[in-house]
Amino acid sequence: MGLSFWKRRGRRTVAAATLTAVVVSGTAGWASGQEQRPLTGPPPGTASWRADEATVGRLPDPATASPSQVASFFRGLSGSEQHKLAARHPSVVGNLDGAPIELRYEANALALRAERTRALAEANNRTLGERQRDAARALAERCSELLAHGRRILAFDPRGRGQVAEVYGDLPSADHVSVIVPGSDIDLGTFDRTTDMYGTPAGMARSLHRATGGRTAVVAWVGYTTPVGLGPDAATGRLAEAGAPRLARFVQGLTAAGTPKPTVFCHSYGSVVCGLTASRLPASDLVALGSPGLRADSVADLHTRARVWAARDADDWIGKVPNVELFGLGHGADPTDPSFGARRVPAAHAKGHTGYFAPGTDSLRAFARIATGDAS
Repeated sequence: MGLSFWKRRGRRTVAAATLTAVVVSGTAGWASGQEQRPLTGPPPGTASWRADEATVGRLPDPATASPSQVASFFRGLSGSEQHKLAARHPSVVGNLDGAPIELRYEANALALRAERTRALAEANNRTLGERQRDAARALAERCSELLAHGRRILAFDPRGRGQVAEVYGDLPSADHVSVIVPGSDIDLGTFDRTTDMYGTPAGMARSLHRATGGRTAVVAWVGYTTPVGLGPDAATGRLAEAGAPRLARFVQGLTAAGTPKPTVFCHSYGSVVCGLTASRLPASDLVALGSPGLRADSVADLHTRARVWAARDADDWIGKVPNVELFGLGHGADPTDPSFGARRVPAAHAKGHTGYFAPGTDSLRAFARIATGDAS
């Protein structure tokens, strides 16, 4: 090994050390970022689904059947058979990638009502501790909010911190589709919070849907366990590696159900998930915004046929995080660097780390053009 190798290694080691210092100093230590246990595996209720051979015969295994196989299975059923399955197994059908979209809405409404009933019973159970009852009461209220008229819930899983996907627009008939993949601190309770609205997947999705004049359906997808705060989870790829196959299946399920290839918008740590999933995503475009890196050195390393875009405004604190991947820390090259090879999205008027979808920004206008296929 020559001297140049050791110089490069030395620079990367210094950068990794700097990354550690940035994260620790920004959070008063690693403990500020709580280590999360990723939610993996098939949907809740899978055991009952596997055991059910009385409804329509042998059912596709949610853990092993591909989204295209799931779609083919449902195409072979009558409408009454589909509705019967949704009624018997709402948690599975509602989260089964490749199942008909409208049927998933129906199943998730049933699952939300069942979870609300369960949570209310727990909230009124005096034998439980006050903290557990308060959590159950909050979950019941959250279910009621998601059951509000007009909301289209494409996925719902109350386990752990909870996961959800909500659709803005008419997804089954849309000519254009976009998917929002969020970064840290997003879960069932925060995906549509009203504070820092454009930093949430729901706020991003609503803003993009309006900016396109309703020409694209947008899915706010919270289908993986996100980091909480800064710390080891945010600085490493562990949660992204667990989330990548879930994102791949979700997008494959959309196209298997008949939607066009989507544009996938990947914010912050969500771009790490997208980078690890890129080769398996049937996407037309990948857009990384406020990204710490895609775990790749260049667009070519993503092995994707999608057009790759990148945006970062000058006020975004993510620009202070060293772009390095060494000893498990960091997420690699800066996707906005010209050498990476991504198409640059203008973001001069966006503000901070969560302002890219704010109305009136150049970044939102560009996102709308990308989403509708109008970008050059």
